[in-house]
Amino acid sequence: MRRYALLSNGFSNFQIASFHIIMPSQLLMDLGWAFSGFYVFGDSTVDPGNNNYIKTPFRSNFPPYGLDFSNQVPTGRFTNGKLATDYIGLKKELLPPYLDPSLTNVEELMTGVSFASAGSGFDPLTPTITNVIPIRKQLEYFRECKKRIEDDVGKQRIEDHVKKAAYFISAGTNDFVLNYFALPVRRKSYTLQAYQRFLIQQVKDFIQNLLAEGARKIAITGIPPMGCLPLMITMNSPNALFQRDCIDKYSSIARDYNLLLQHELHAMQLHLNFSTSDAKIYYVDIYKPIADMIQSRKRFGFDEVDSGCCGSGFIEASILCNKISNVCLDPSKDLSSRGLGLPTNRPISMQENITHPAFSKPTVNLKLLVSFSKLIQREIDIEASDIDLNIN
Repeated sequence: MRRYALLSNGFSNFQIASFHIIMPSQLLMDLGWAFSGFYVFGDSTVDPGNNNYIKTPFRSNFPPYGLDFSNQVPTGRFTNGKLATDYIGLKKELLPPYLDPSLTNVEELMTGVSFASAGSGFDPLTPTITNVIPIRKQLEYFRECKKRIEDDVGKQRIEDHVKKAAYFISAGTNDFVLNYFALPVRRKSYTLQAYQRFLIQQVKDFIQNLLAEGARKIAITGIPPMGCLPLMITMNSPNALFQRDCIDKYSSIARDYNLLLQHELHAMQLHLNFSTSDAKIYYVDIYKPIADMIQSRKRFGFDEVDSGCCGSGFIEASILCNKISNVCLDPSKDLSSRGLGLPTNRPISMQENITHPAFSKPTVNLKLLVSFSKLIQREIDIEASDIDLNIN
C-alpha cells in the first residue's frame, strides 16, 4: 500500500527527472574553484523554470511542485524544492532561469543563471519531442547573456568574468528515455553503440563551443541507472504493478555511456594540457551514488526507491503530476521526486576511492559531498608527465 503526502525534493537526471544531486559551492571551492559566476545548461535536472516562458506542455509551474518552498509557490522546477544547482548560486537563494523577463539586473546575470530546459538533450531531435529548448539554443542564450553583460561592463571585464566562471552541464537521459527507447527514428539509423557515440560527439562539440566562448572550468554529469527509473520499470517490466525491480538491461547502457563519456573527457583534457590551455573539465558521477542508495535503501533511510512520489508513482510527471494528484506521506523516505526521476537529497557523509577502468593510471580529484547528497566529483585533469591521485 503506497503512502501519500508531499513530493520529495531532489535532483534526478532522467530528464525526466531532475536528478537531484546537491553540490554546494563549498565543494567547488575544495576543488580549487574560485569562480565569479555559475552558468548551467541541460534538462529538467537543472531547469529552474525556463519552460515557463516557452510554448511546451513539459512544465511544472503548478501544484504540487514547489511545496517545500515557504510560500509553496511552484517555480517551474521539477521538484517540490530546490535543485542541486540552486545550492551553488552565488549570492542568491535560487539560481534564476535566464528567460525570466524580470531578470534585467546585470549583477544577477553575472553571478549566474540557468539556460536549461526540461525535456532537452544532446540529440537535436530530443527537444523537438516536447517542444523545449535545444542545448544549442541554450548556448545561443549564453552568448546573448554575455553581450548583455558586455554592453554594461565592457569587453575586458566580461572576458575576465567568463574565464573565472564555472559551467555545469546535466543532460543525456532524455536522449535515451524519451527518444531512442521510445521512438523508432534514431533506432532506424543507429545501433545502440553508434547512438552512444553520436551523443558523445554532441557533448564534445558543446564543450568545445563553451571553451571557444572563453569557459575554463566545465563540469558535466554522467547519467543515472536508467533501469531504476520508475517510468522505465513501468514501461518495461513484465509485471510492473508487483515487480518493481531495476532492469539491468537499461542500467548497463547507462554504465557503458558513462565510461565512454569519461574516456572522451579524459582525451579532451589531455589535448588541452598539451596545448598549454588552463581549461579544466570535470566529470560528475551520479550513477554510483544513486545505485548505492537503491541497493542499500534502509542504510540511507529510504522506504520507496522504485516508484515516484506523485500519483500512482508509476508514470506521473509534468502535467500528469498535478494539484489533484496524491503525493507521498513522507518525502524524506522516498528516493524519487516523481515517476521519472531519482533525487539524491539525503544528507550523506562518506568518502570513497574510485578509479576509472578506462584509464591506465586512473583518477583524479575525487570528492564525496557531505551536504544534502552524495556527489562524486572527479577532475579529468591528468598531467602527461605525472598523474596523482588527490583525494581530500
